Amino acid sequence: MRYPCIVYNRDNDKVDHADNKPYSRKIRYQVTVIDPNPDSDLPAKIAALPLCAFDRSYTAENLNHDSYKLFF
Repeated sequence: MRYPCIVYNRDNDKVDHADNKPYSRKIRYQVTVIDPNPDSDLPAKIAALPLCAFDRSYTAENLNHDSYKLFF
């Protein structure tokens, strides 16, 4: 991988039911920004997306990881 990068994977989905049938479904993704720069503006841009929520931040192998939950 080349840094900075964005890694995402399908995490979960939210299904609303009515009359015992699903009528609305939203897929949730885990989006992780990986960047060697701790002051990068990329995490702020991801956080500004609609239906996005901050999950956690951590450092691994001298890389900063900012993880978000994003419904689409």
